[in-house]
Amino acid sequence: MNEIKNDLVTKLIKQIRAGDNLSSILPKVKDSILQALGAQGFIVYERKSSGEAIVSIFATASVSGDTRIPLSTHSIPGIVALAQKPLAIKDVHNADTLTKIHHNLKYDASFEKGAGLKIKSMLAAPIKPGAVTLGVMQVFNKKGGGVFSKQDMQVATAIGEAIGEKFQVELKATKAPYEHLIQTGRLTAMDLEKYERSARKTGVSVPSILMKSAGISIEEIGISLERFYLTPFMAYDTYVRIPGELVENIKNSYMISNCWVPVSGDRDKAFVLIDDPTDIHRVMEVESLLGAKHLTFMVGVPEDIVRYIERSPRSEPGEKRGPSVILEDDASVGEKTGAGVMTIGKQAADKKESDDVGKDVIQLVDKIIALGLKSGASDIHLQTAKGGADCIVRFRIDGACRQAMKIPSDKARSVVARIKIMAKLDISERRKPQDGKCYSTVNDKSLELRVATVPTVNGENVVLRILTSSKPLPIAKLNMSNRNMKETINIVSHPHGIFLVVGPTGSGKTTTLHAVLGHINTPERVIWTAEDPVEITQEGLNQVQTHSKIGLNFASALRSFLRADPDVIMIGEMRDNETAQIAVEASLTGHLVMSTLHTNSAADTIIRLLDFGIDPINFSDALLGILAQRLVRTLCPKCKKSYDANQEEYQLLRKYYGDEHFDELGVKNEGLRLYVSSGCEECGGTGYKGRTGLHELLVATPEIKNLIYKRASVSQIRDLSVSQGMRTIMQDGILKVIKGQTDITQVRKVAV
Repeated sequence: MNEIKNDLVTKLIKQIRAGDNLSSILPKVKDSILQALGAQGFIVYERKSSGEAIVSIFATASVSGDTRIPLSTHSIPGIVALAQKPLAIKDVHNADTLTKIHHNLKYDASFEKGAGLKIKSMLAAPIKPGAVTLGVMQVFNKKGGGVFSKQDMQVATAIGEAIGEKFQVELKATKAPYEHLIQTGRLTAMDLEKYERSARKTGVSVPSILMKSAGISIEEIGISLERFYLTPFMAYDTYVRIPGELVENIKNSYMISNCWVPVSGDRDKAFVLIDDPTDIHRVMEVESLLGAKHLTFMVGVPEDIVRYIERSPRSEPGEKRGPSVILEDDASVGEKTGAGVMTIGKQAADKKESDDVGKDVIQLVDKIIALGLKSGASDIHLQTAKGGADCIVRFRIDGACRQAMKIPSDKARSVVARIKIMAKLDISERRKPQDGKCYSTVNDKSLELRVATVPTVNGENVVLRILTSSKPLPIAKLNMSNRNMKETINIVSHPHGIFLVVGPTGSGKTTTLHAVLGHINTPERVIWTAEDPVEITQEGLNQVQTHSKIGLNFASALRSFLRADPDVIMIGEMRDNETAQIAVEASLTGHLVMSTLHTNSAADTIIRLLDFGIDPINFSDALLGILAQRLVRTLCPKCKKSYDANQEEYQLLRKYYGDEHFDELGVKNEGLRLYVSSGCEECGGTGYKGRTGLHELLVATPEIKNLIYKRASVSQIRDLSVSQGMRTIMQDGILKVIKGQTDITQVRKVAV
């Protein structure tokens, strides 16, 4: 390395190590990295803790992208992540060159479309601060048309090591397999050294020694191994079945001596348990032997791996055993819980469900879902309890949870397994959150259920969100104030511009947007919507369900709509700069665009979108209005009663509404009547039944547009809008308290 470059690289590495975090460091050192490597561009990939892929976290300006690349021999970054060694290629378009490196290796030319340039030479180096590769740096196009040299590979490796040190901190990765146990005080360094010596002498694995001699649980060992390998840990599960298709030509003795076994999957995608995912030689052997298109490695303890192999479909009696087995069978497993992460066909799934959880459990889950639907629940919560107590089932009704029933503790695990099977989740994984969806039919009514599982100290909790296909609510039923209704109708009558409905999750944004769409849904208008999920269907709308796994996200759907001659476009949510930017451009080219955003108020939304990087001039020109809303519980009409408000209650309402505007309500202290509910059978004794909306509507007047252009503060925008007639969510709530629709307690829960 020449002296000039050496000084540059040394300074560069010091700068990386001195920085706070990579998101702020990489933009600053981008030019120095390109200069040190004499390259046109580069991408930095981070390894995901799922162990399946690397994902781009930074790219030079000439490369677009959030790119996800599997850890496999089919791509240049993927094979470098697996092999953990740098790789320089003279011409990525030369198929013979790639085949000589590995017979699976191919170059994805679509990369160039994202980069917007022609790529020839490439260098990829592992981001590896220690034994585990935490990512990959992919560098392309040597300046002057040359090729990347061995010296460049050394420089890239050194830079990758420095970046890896930052990854290690940000990913909370440890430098040794059992370092986490030392960090948490479960072991001292001297204790660990003693146990490791004992393991070497006896031939028993370190995890087994730690469990037997140090009282460390398998869960604690799993966490420690995950922190080091950045790969999911899998403990032994009696009911996981080894896929015979994958091991039919592989001797059990070979898998035992090499300490790996496929635990689920098929020739398309297989999941492999191994004691050391960083052993590149064994990893490459596994890929070659199994011949699966996609491999996901999980880390396990050697004794568990041997137990799986000895139970494989073609286990040969009397085969040589691996390390001494000192683990007992998992006595905590009550009912059978299925066969891991493989995807099974419907017939096989039905049979397996019957075998694994029993008809009584299937009926119990169906009963819980049916009862939740009948009760009008939006969500069903299954909450495990401490010390083997019964599992509690709660329904969220009108925004509040209430207990519905209890499940005996000996059935709870099987109920969770049944729900996981329905949602095609990994039933062998009980230590990590998972999410999915499934479909059910109750009384001929089709339901979509969004399923989320979250491990707790007492066991796995499950939440099911009930999504029922329904018709749009008429706009008159939104319970808006006269001013808000008039201005909303005026806004959506415009031929082009942006109208946003904002608020937290579950605040009724989609219901409001569909009510608005229903108002303007006429044969003369072509209306396209992109939603996730499609909860409300309307005749006359072109509704699209997004699928992020196949690349159909809000941004790509919006682009396709612009080629489909639309008049009105509704996008489920503005989640990123790309979607927001395209929406603004669409509104400026003659389309009415509607969408939602997760913000606290109408004025907050403007600042949030400007933070996305949207041009304030274009945004101010495009914006028509922003409707912020919340849902508040309403008093039960059957048991609510009126009473004369006292002076303290009058002053409280006046304070919350604001002295400067309160008189516009025409309410005096004398004669003010409020309402209270005592609870009855109709409302389940709660005093509340149903919900209604609280709204604040910011209209984009010329004065508001001027503030947006000047990047004014939230308070300046809010104050001007209030002076022009906007009333806040709190003020709208006070109005509905005075009308007897709700009470101040409920308003204060959702408004500030």
